[in-house]
Amino acid sequence: MRLVFAVGLYIFAGNSGIVSFGHMTFCAVAAYASAWQTCCRMLKPITMPGLPSFVRDNTIPLVPAGLISIGLAGATAIVSGLVLMRLSSLSASISTLALLFILNVVYSNWSTVTMGNSTIVGLPIYVNVWVALACAIVVILVAFFYQTSRWGLMLRATREDEVAAQASGMSLYWSRLIAFSLSGFVAGLAGVLYAHFMGTVSISNFFLNQTFLIVAMLVIGGMQSLAGAVVGVTVISVVTEVFRRAEAGFSLGSLDISIPPGSQELILAGIMLLILIFRKNGIMAGRELNWPWPVRQDHVVADGTGSGAATPVGDRA
Repeated sequence: MRLVFAVGLYIFAGNSGIVSFGHMTFCAVAAYASAWQTCCRMLKPITMPGLPSFVRDNTIPLVPAGLISIGLAGATAIVSGLVLMRLSSLSASISTLALLFILNVVYSNWSTVTMGNSTIVGLPIYVNVWVALACAIVVILVAFFYQTSRWGLMLRATREDEVAAQASGMSLYWSRLIAFSLSGFVAGLAGVLYAHFMGTVSISNFFLNQTFLIVAMLVIGGMQSLAGAVVGVTVISVVTEVFRRAEAGFSLGSLDISIPPGSQELILAGIMLLILIFRKNGIMAGRELNWPWPVRQDHVVADGTGSGAATPVGDRA
């Protein structure tokens, strides 16, 4: 879920240079939509009486429910993006955070539909390591083909120099809106995966803690490259898991060793600071991994020297 969400956030934030703090909104929309469609038909009339009757009294098959949930998250991204993408870079970042707060307040108090701050339980669990891996691969391919597409290149050009890009005829608004909408669909997929991996949904799982953790992963790996998003999630997830188990304690011969509770957060924060101090552009520093096949000719540009040398698309935006 974290990798899918981070790559989805990269599609917009990495290519546009605008850090979005509101993408967890689309994750929550999809997770709750999937829960409404697939969970506990006998309990929904009691616990969520405000749902429309065709949802409250029926259970929808998993695949259609997932697709509908992802579509609803994407539609939310499109509608909100129509307004938010008209704002400047800093204003857009703050407005996405406001979007997350709006959703949190609405879902926390809409008890007849979302059960408020209570947890919806009884979701079918079908997400295993293979389902998650398949979805992660698909999302990475989507992000790669987007960033090498015409619209991806346009958006990255606006990231480097908005004035020059607009003077060249590039649409700042539409290039950002397309990326924001696409990343909303991917965030929706992350929400569906989370809901059906945990088997429960609670609004507290889709707020600031997860948001800042995913943003930190993206920044540490390197926000300006797809490889950075993948590496950031991998590094932070491994570090978090290692120290979580160290807090729980382990045996070394006849010794029982554990670290104090809360050490995980402190150590993780220290690692983040060290990486950002000595590698301010992240671990990958905006670079992509070398692919095992040659870059197509229509995805390169001449270096201007007349030698016919080319620069990969991932290095020129």
